[in-house]
Amino acid sequence: MVITPHAQAILLLTAHFSNKSNESVKPLTLREWNQFASWLSDNKQKPEALMTGSVNDILSEWSNCKITVDRITALLDRGSALALAMEKWLRAGLWVMTRSESDYPCYLKKKLRKDSPVVFFGCGNRRLLNKGGLAVVGSRKVSDADLDYSSRIGELVAENGHSIISGGASGVDEAAMQGALSAEGTVIGVLAHSLLKATSSVKYRKHLMTGNLVLVTPFHPEAGFNPGNAMRRNKYIYCLSDTALVIYSGIKGGTWTGAHENLRKQWVPLWVKETEDKTAGNKDIVDSGGNWITSTIDNLDISSFLKAHGAQIDSPEPVTKLVESKSPQLRLGL
Repeated sequence: MVITPHAQAILLLTAHFSNKSNESVKPLTLREWNQFASWLSDNKQKPEALMTGSVNDILSEWSNCKITVDRITALLDRGSALALAMEKWLRAGLWVMTRSESDYPCYLKKKLRKDSPVVFFGCGNRRLLNKGGLAVVGSRKVSDADLDYSSRIGELVAENGHSIISGGASGVDEAAMQGALSAEGTVIGVLAHSLLKATSSVKYRKHLMTGNLVLVTPFHPEAGFNPGNAMRRNKYIYCLSDTALVIYSGIKGGTWTGAHENLRKQWVPLWVKETEDKTAGNKDIVDSGGNWITSTIDNLDISSFLKAHGAQIDSPEPVTKLVESKSPQLRLGL
């Protein structure tokens, strides 16, 4: 993979090349980058010009107390660190995608606009990122019945030619992803940590090689688990999909927070598996605008389910009323 000067400049300005928090200069945050990139564009400049021209001359009219010229210069001087990091990551099969590239996920640009990550690190078939599919989310600790349901959903979605999008965590995420992969389906895994480690995992390596799987993260490829990152990546799972399904949620935590964020932002229609567990947060999500779906997997007509979802992707209003569909096998909120 060849890293263009444009991508190099963006990486130098926005990416971490170390998994340590004691870096002498902090890369630009998403908000800072948007502000700086907008100024460059307004002044008919491109990021790569900062690597070959005089930074002081190019930024002579730039003034910002946080994004100082000295900070920009220090970030651009990290060329050796970038080279070492990229050599390691590329050798492991990783690739880098910036927001300016033509194959950057259109789903994210459409739904998140400037809140889309500036950089994605990934491994596997990047074309899957523009394919859409069903996001399946849920808690790590769930019943065997919910794990089986998650796995079967993955299989059924794969058999109907659609992708599963999930977060790669143990529990619901992993069960749905493995269910789809076992049926030779396609999967997008949006990881919150340990991308580099995941790419060498036995459970994923074969599928990365065959092109049925892509693993991505907007965070450092070697980052450890961080609750904040786990929360932040939820939006990308939803926004890479056409619609989403919550298998099981507690009354707080990542699944609950992500589902409510999706309902507030109305990124995609949200469906929730029926449950008799009184301690679950599933009902609360439905009360907030989600839609029930049957808990009996054998009664789920997955083809109609996906078709019904697709018909409502662009609806600006939340769909909340529970009714019977024309098909006796499927209960949908229409």
